Amino acid sequence: MDENHVPPPGKFAATVKVGPKGQVVIPKGARALFDIKPGDTLLLLADADQGIAIMRQEALDEIVAQAMPHQRPPDPESGGPQ
Repeated sequence: MDENHVPPPGKFAATVKVGPKGQVVIPKGARALFDIKPGDTLLLLADADQGIAIMRQEALDEIVAQAMPHQRPPDPESGGPQ
């Protein structure tokens, strides 16, 4: 990626390398854009044809809440309903 390229507001693109333990570092710009803090829970989605996507757990919780308004997502600390 061109390091001098500035993406449009609300967008971010970067290349990352996989470390020896299979870890990747989320670039500072992406962490800032999505307000990702240490300890946040992220959801990793993978598809053999489409690739890998990472999203905030709260985004999935909102999708589930809209699709199933009478269901509540599990409490991340207890595993039971919130």
